[in-house]
Amino acid sequence: MQKFTGLCKPAALALLPLCTSLAFMPASAQTPPPSAPVIKYDLTYDIISPVEAKNGMVATEQGLATKVGVDILKKGGNAVDAGVAVGFALAVVLPNAGNIGGGGFMMIHDAKTGKNVALDFREMAPQRATRNMYLDDKGNVVPGRSLYTHLAVGVPGTVAGLTHALSKYGTMKLSQVMQPAIELAEKGYPVSPSLALILAAEREHLGQWESSKAIFFKDGRPLQAGEKLVQKDLAKSMRLIAKQGPSAFYEGAIAKKIVAEMDKHGGLISADDLKNYKVVERVPVTGNYRGYQVMSMPPPSSGGVHIIQMMNILERYPLKEYGADSAQSIHLMAEAMKLAYADRSEYLGDPDFTKVPVKGLTSRAYADELAKKINPDRATPSSEIKPGQPQPYESDQTTHFSVADKEGNLVATTYTLNLNFGSGIVATGTGITLNNEMDDFSAKPGVPNAFGLVGGDANAVGPYKRPLSSMSPTFVLKDGKPFLVTGSPGGSRIITTTLQTILNVIDYDMNVAEATITPRIHHQWAPDQLRVEKGLSADTLKILQDKGQKISVQPSMGRTQTIQIKPDGFYGFSDPRNPDGRTFGF
Repeated sequence: MQKFTGLCKPAALALLPLCTSLAFMPASAQTPPPSAPVIKYDLTYDIISPVEAKNGMVATEQGLATKVGVDILKKGGNAVDAGVAVGFALAVVLPNAGNIGGGGFMMIHDAKTGKNVALDFREMAPQRATRNMYLDDKGNVVPGRSLYTHLAVGVPGTVAGLTHALSKYGTMKLSQVMQPAIELAEKGYPVSPSLALILAAEREHLGQWESSKAIFFKDGRPLQAGEKLVQKDLAKSMRLIAKQGPSAFYEGAIAKKIVAEMDKHGGLISADDLKNYKVVERVPVTGNYRGYQVMSMPPPSSGGVHIIQMMNILERYPLKEYGADSAQSIHLMAEAMKLAYADRSEYLGDPDFTKVPVKGLTSRAYADELAKKINPDRATPSSEIKPGQPQPYESDQTTHFSVADKEGNLVATTYTLNLNFGSGIVATGTGITLNNEMDDFSAKPGVPNAFGLVGGDANAVGPYKRPLSSMSPTFVLKDGKPFLVTGSPGGSRIITTTLQTILNVIDYDMNVAEATITPRIHHQWAPDQLRVEKGLSADTLKILQDKGQKISVQPSMGRTQTIQIKPDGFYGFSDPRNPDGRTFGF
């Protein structure tokens, strides 16, 4: 018998970068205010073991969406068909994170060709966006402007991304894969205790807007556990998309309603902004770690770059000998994290607008130079760490779902509204909750965003730019064959959560369940603190403090959905940090 325990603060949920996280196989928080009440949860498992299946598997943050994906696979759909169906379903059953009013990234592995594609459907800044749009006349950031107003909304990319993936890599019709989501929106479903908690925490956020209250409130208060959430307008919007394709969203009736919402409240998104939105297929960032091939999302995601950068640094250390969650392993990971996040603050941005030194940052030679800065016995203060010089090595609260089918196709998708319910604004008459992704830009160099991340000129606001992201949908291959699909929500902690999941499997020989429930740590350079979950021993924390690490025990991090592919079948596990998550297979 093993216990997984932790803390959950409603305010933490309210500020979680809600990226939804799910994983498919053949078959994604800012520190809460001190006054936030603490709710304890205690999940006990008789056996720590993954879910097993022979023909296919789906792992998501919501059981209803998991069932939708498995049903598509059972009907003969491939991983992309299932992934698109789940993406639309999560917009209904995980409304705080799943979306069609946001954007994200999708990694696709095509089994027939061996091709790997990184699909970028990240939100874009409107054409009228300006560098200083979130500053007052004194040059100071205006609190909340990039989070809870119509100016916070980026041009959504999810509908374009999901439909592009289906038309190019799927096998089923759009109307087929969207029908389950339409029915869930039309008929409704009972609000879970977890969703009720998030709705209660978001009362003020959602309560500002009548269009949002009409959906998520009853009798003047947020819906409670057991009450039915029905989304008639969202069902109508989805029917239009299912019938007319993405043009319904970007040029048709839905587009007109989104623009009307913007015009009424001083937002910037225009009809041209929606019409001109484009999905981009990019080349994945790749690396090697102890004989495994790691593939993840390139910029404008920072996730893949820094996962590989940190792995390049850590591969020189015998982590297996040190042991999982040993003080030495944690210390080395924390030091590698500091170095990577320092570089993130300087170099990462939209590659269509700024030169991102990806090859330099992921170079093993550059990792050799960075590793020289690590003292295995003593923490280096963040104040002494500056962004490195990768150029000489340059040779030329979010949702995640991963999919893999029995043919060997893989899909890993992380998409988001940013914070819980994004901006909190539902475009009137559409049922579509709009993102607040503009906060992921650097409103002012050196000023932290909602997740405490700082940025510079590379991630400044600009027309049609895509904001920097931490979303990290990731594949691990062995000898070119699928081995692991994973990813997580969690804002700035997505990168380190995904990294630790992979290290737990490769370095410490954990199954995916063990790799998931192991306590996590996180360091992002600024602020200079080593964030840890409950569960590490007092002795371990004492050793880390003696090494100079500034320990901060905080609420849980990430909610991974992971599937491992072995010769005898699929093994998956939904992170118990979200009790609504489920893994099913057949």
